[in-house]
Amino acid sequence: MEFLKLVKRRSFLNELLYVLLNVGMAIAILVIIKVTGSVFPAFILVLLSKWRVLAVRSRFWAANIQANLVSVIVDFSYIIILYKSSLSSINSTQNFIFQAILVTIYVFWLLYLRPKSKRVYVVAQAGLAVFAGITAIYAITYGWIASPVVLLVWLVGYATARHVLSSYEEDHLLFLSLVWGLVIAEIGWLAYHWTVAYRLPFITNLMLPQVSIIILCVSFLAYKSYDSFIQNGKIKLNDIILPLIFTISTVSVLLLAFNGVSSNI
Repeated sequence: MEFLKLVKRRSFLNELLYVLLNVGMAIAILVIIKVTGSVFPAFILVLLSKWRVLAVRSRFWAANIQANLVSVIVDFSYIIILYKSSLSSINSTQNFIFQAILVTIYVFWLLYLRPKSKRVYVVAQAGLAVFAGITAIYAITYGWIASPVVLLVWLVGYATARHVLSSYEEDHLLFLSLVWGLVIAEIGWLAYHWTVAYRLPFITNLMLPQVSIIILCVSFLAYKSYDSFIQNGKIKLNDIILPLIFTISTVSVLLLAFNGVSSNI
């Protein structure tokens, strides 16, 4: 009995330490951005926190890095969005509330969503990485040339596709991930030349790119189509009709109705 109590106590302390470290990580990133006014120290902190990725034999590095790409995308996106919000001209109370919401979402990611391995959570992880990653890319690259922007968008598409496909027994994992990355890169290239973004309430220096919503919807439709094919040997209309209608409706409304009330980045 004493041994069981000791094990439970250590387990509780380990869980508590895990929670405190992750909450501390989220707050530390915010403090670093506030103090330094730069994203690079926060990037370094995140990369240092991934030390276990390389704590194996070198032949496993490539696989580990690819397996952690979605996590890194979410981490870097959190940093970039925090940084952009810190440049806003809104009053300190509104800025504090917005950044507190971001910290809460990131803590939720660290403590709940990221550790999950069931397919539904894996898909949610990829969806968050798509939305946050594309939003962050277009938030900071409006003055860049097209090539690095398209490359970054391709990386998000490749990483998220690989993340989802890894939850299936897919024989063509690399090929399909590369193809989907190319599809997303094509959308990203079009968006680079026709970038539309929507102003967020109270946050003057951060806008929501239209393309992040479009890519998220298209990615969800692609996932449902792939899942239907895997389950049935073909894509059944009943499985994708609702996602298809939702995607077409959302993209149509964004392209036809909201271009006139949005602002070009």
